Amino acid sequence: MIRPADRIRRLPHQLFAGLVAKIEEKRRQGVDVINLGQGNPDQPTPPHIIEALKAAADDPAYHRYISFRGLPALKAAVAEWYRERYGVTLDPATEIAILIGSKIGLEEVSLALLNAGDTALAPDPGYPDYWSGIALAGAEMRPWRLDPAAGFLPNPAEITEDIRLAFLNYPNNPTGRMAPPAFYDQVIERAVKTGTVLAHDLAYGDIVYDQKTAVSLLARPGGKDTGVEFTTLSKSYNMAGWRLGFAAGNATVIRYLELLQDHLHCSQFGAIQAAGIAALKTPLPLIEEVRNLYQARRDRFISSARENGWEIPPSAGSIFLWCPVPTTKTSWEWAELLLEETGVMVAPGTGFGESGEGYVRIALTEPEDRLALAAQRIANRLLQPI
Repeated sequence: MIRPADRIRRLPHQLFAGLVAKIEEKRRQGVDVINLGQGNPDQPTPPHIIEALKAAADDPAYHRYISFRGLPALKAAVAEWYRERYGVTLDPATEIAILIGSKIGLEEVSLALLNAGDTALAPDPGYPDYWSGIALAGAEMRPWRLDPAAGFLPNPAEITEDIRLAFLNYPNNPTGRMAPPAFYDQVIERAVKTGTVLAHDLAYGDIVYDQKTAVSLLARPGGKDTGVEFTTLSKSYNMAGWRLGFAAGNATVIRYLELLQDHLHCSQFGAIQAAGIAALKTPLPLIEEVRNLYQARRDRFISSARENGWEIPPSAGSIFLWCPVPTTKTSWEWAELLLEETGVMVAPGTGFGESGEGYVRIALTEPEDRLALAAQRIANRLLQPI
């Protein structure tokens, strides 16, 4: 009998793989599923990025192995992007790492920094892949509860001397909430006192609503000294399938990440990195179009839900809505029931941690009319007797 390694046994349930399997089964049965369970952007990648890929794919230099640590030109483009977006100055050679999607970097940071028996803080509710990296490192994950009464912010005082690594994520997945600059300052102050490394997931930094602006950890005093920030091209540029992102910040942590990647990867295909340069140079009006698209979808879903008696707090950012459901059933039971009876797939709140009970997450990754229909179906079912 072939037995898995202990690290495989430690891995948490992969929420999104399970959701995809359920959707595929329903579609095989002929059900027109409205998939609001995955944060998978539905819009095409902008043409200028595709053209950059096509041109680079003809370059024989990218047909061979390139530098394990990525294209220097892409690192320079990332540094310029940070300077323009957040006023942050970065050394491209030492303070930026190229990632095959930010998801893998968010797991690699645990492998690079944690030993067996170490403790890391992860948001609860939060993105499940934080847990995966901690588990693979053999470390212990301590839930860092996002308090609804505090705007879904965690308590900075929970960063104690035994915490080696703490994950942050704003705009937040799954709650869609934002964090003010003062919160980052409190977290940085605690991290300095405790020697904790901060890992900030800024995947949705461009997807913010109602004239708000996301905060970069690296733009706050001491932020670059205490941690690293992970960003992806998947959401802002509709490049989820391209698998390209980057980490930026503390030079020591970046060095450890790149050393680990020297052993795990041969870097992303150079032509994709060349296209990434074109993406990072995208004019801001095109980014605003993406933001406006999701805000219109958010507003349409909330309006349709309200018309049918279901009140949902508006998200401030990300491509998600964090929606309360009756506690007569668990969030998993609601997700399964809604798929069975309405044909709408949602993500159960406890798929993001125990504190997610009482909620489901809605991804705004369908056209407005489909979202309005889904909101109507869900609301009608939620209000029926159990």
